[in-house]
Amino acid sequence: MRGMPENTFDPLAARRAPDAPDVDVFVWGTVFLDIIFAGLPTAPKPGTEVWSEGLASCPGGIANLAVATRRLGLRTSLAAAFSDDDYGDFCWRILAEQEGIDLGRSRQFPDWHSPVTVSMAFAGDRSMVSHGHPPPVPSVDLIGDPPRSRAVMVDLAEQGLFEAAGPPGSAGESWVDAARRHGALVFADVGWDPEERWDRSVLDRLSRCDAFLPNAVEAMAYTGTSSARDALFAIADRVPIAVVTAGADGALGIDTRTGEEAQVPSLRVREVDATGVGDVFAAAMLVGTLAEWRLADRMSFASLAAALALQQYGGSLAAPGWGDIADWWTGLCSDATDDAYHRSLRRRYAFLDDIVPRVPVTACRRATATIARRADVQDVREVR
Repeated sequence: MRGMPENTFDPLAARRAPDAPDVDVFVWGTVFLDIIFAGLPTAPKPGTEVWSEGLASCPGGIANLAVATRRLGLRTSLAAAFSDDDYGDFCWRILAEQEGIDLGRSRQFPDWHSPVTVSMAFAGDRSMVSHGHPPPVPSVDLIGDPPRSRAVMVDLAEQGLFEAAGPPGSAGESWVDAARRHGALVFADVGWDPEERWDRSVLDRLSRCDAFLPNAVEAMAYTGTSSARDALFAIADRVPIAVVTAGADGALGIDTRTGEEAQVPSLRVREVDATGVGDVFAAAMLVGTLAEWRLADRMSFASLAAALALQQYGGSLAAPGWGDIADWWTGLCSDATDDAYHRSLRRRYAFLDDIVPRVPVTACRRATATIARRADVQDVREVR
């Protein structure tokens, strides 16, 4: 597809055939311009000025997910509304030209300004201020007939997600259903309910999905359970692949298609910024699922990708590529530390020994671009 250059490492190379889809993953949503102030000494108070140690800017919102999948080698297509203002031009250029994401079903609109989020990181936490307006057209108008793809990723709580295209009462189907009918796996996530109503009817939509990847707080709230494990079982009754993430406590998963059940711990890292980490986890799970890895390996890979992202500021800027994965595994193998934790890591990630040797030295790594074409944020060394 135009605008989608080949990545230097393709995790699905062995599964590509002449009749396979050109797109691996198709996503829809709102792109924000993210402006991130890093290393604030404290939260700003009324009437005061606080200086930050670093500044980064990058496409955010649904772009976090699209960038994460593309950096991990998936051919990614994004449908989104962009403004024709300078912020919109910047986001479009970064996604299309630098990240190699297909924007064939995206459009720029005049008289509609770009949504913006300002994120302020301090004391191991962050606060955000956002501004924006609803997209000028609904998803069905922008997407039309979705591209044939291996997977689509959706927000389960999105209003009208499964509404049929066409006028009310027509016999059409939603773009998500159309994608699934053409062979795409439907991966779903769900965000925080700002009204904290946790409408359980949202889970009824899982009958039209193949995988669901909520965090533990959201999973327990929507299922009315009191533990991440109970929430996992409740979700696994509704969808073939269920994975519940629990932050520092790792992740739990069940794949009813294969009969696998897994629990993986999180890695020991110094957390810097959690912006977009859930998107990175989902992207890595998608890679492993499409590559047909066993469940424990998929979840371990997703945990690693998320841990690498946690150690950097900047949402989509922090999403790791295969070069970062290879660097981590090579460093771990050369590390002489022989305590129980490091031995566990080497056992858990031994599957990378069959993959990393095929990753070229020039493989994709996380980005540093901003409006000024430079991210003024210092890297934080990984803690293994």
